[in-house]
Amino acid sequence: MARAAGPGFGVLRHGGFGRYLAARVLGTLAQQMLVVAVGWQVYERTHAPLYLGLIGLSQFLPFVVLILPAGHAADHYDRRRIAAACFALQAAGALLLALYSRLGAAQVWPVFAIMSLFGIARAFSMPAAQALLPNVVPAESYRHAVALNSSAMQVARITGPALGGLLYFAGAESVYVAIASLLAAAVALMLAARVVGGAAPGRAPLSWQNLLSGLAFVRSRPVILGAISMDLFAVLFGGATALLPAYASDILHVGPAGLGFLRTASGLGAALCGLALALRPIQGHVGRWMFGGVAVFGAATMVFGVSKALWLSLAALFVLGAADMVSVYVRNLLVQLATPDAIRGRVSAVNAVFIGASNEMGEFESGVTAAWWGVVPAVVVGGVATMLVAWSWTRFFPGLWRMGRFPEPER
Repeated sequence: MARAAGPGFGVLRHGGFGRYLAARVLGTLAQQMLVVAVGWQVYERTHAPLYLGLIGLSQFLPFVVLILPAGHAADHYDRRRIAAACFALQAAGALLLALYSRLGAAQVWPVFAIMSLFGIARAFSMPAAQALLPNVVPAESYRHAVALNSSAMQVARITGPALGGLLYFAGAESVYVAIASLLAAAVALMLAARVVGGAAPGRAPLSWQNLLSGLAFVRSRPVILGAISMDLFAVLFGGATALLPAYASDILHVGPAGLGFLRTASGLGAALCGLALALRPIQGHVGRWMFGGVAVFGAATMVFGVSKALWLSLAALFVLGAADMVSVYVRNLLVQLATPDAIRGRVSAVNAVFIGASNEMGEFESGVTAAWWGVVPAVVVGGVATMLVAWSWTRFFPGLWRMGRFPEPER
């Protein structure tokens, strides 16, 4: 692709993309603040790693039940309105968490019940927001938009945990009120985003055939199936971030602010990598870039697992985030470029099942294995398993391993 002056940032001239991006940044910022506040609040009251895993499970269960109907909705209703409604539901959940904190309840089960609302919102927002991105930028700007969108999300992941950790000194209630305010602004911005492309929404009936059409499409494309399934198992086994509260409290002894900076480190690595990809997109050896990213992700997870020094832990998380960004960038482009717009929501839902659900199940898996073996062995074994996944997928999906260039966009 020829590069014009400032190609990575020129895409911001499209107003619909700018508002879409701002809404998603605010939503991601709020989500990251939430992760720190809820994780620290629950661990502070229980000191049980298993409860950290239950935070993820409480979001996963409604997510996995609703994600396929959500993909159908993204292809048949206004994607902007769906995303905005999800932000509004998350804002309501944040206010409920603020009320829980104000009441000072000793039990933690209400937190899991409220977090299920965030799982419902994520089920509908992920396919709608992912499928909406190609509709707010011209086709020739899409690759730069993907990288800039990913980089901006990581900037939010950098500032969100640190901000959440610092605000926590004023109390969990303050964090949750701030989260609700950010999400309210995201609602307005998403509704104002202007669509410049894509098919008009249809009204096909809700049926098993329509619900499963995205899965059938993915199964018919081995390269797409290989990309999203590799990320599923990599995140499932390498999900060390769920145990960061335990590392911050019991191993590194850095408190809630330190927890925020630990979460920030991986976001910083991903953001800088995403910015580099926005300016110089990957042109060749696509498959090897993705496999390399997953392998480095696993190695960095192992280093973090054994580290007892804050600087080394931060460095490992930085590399982990940068490696993850490479695989995310390749996977997102493969899924979106190879999928027609009329079915993009349902395919994005399948992608969300593989990737989004694996985040929650990865957190649950990390909590369970930490309860069985201890925190450090759970993380190290997860890193080893991630590297084995990358090696195995070169055999299972040789077409993805040998892939040279991205496909041309489907219409």
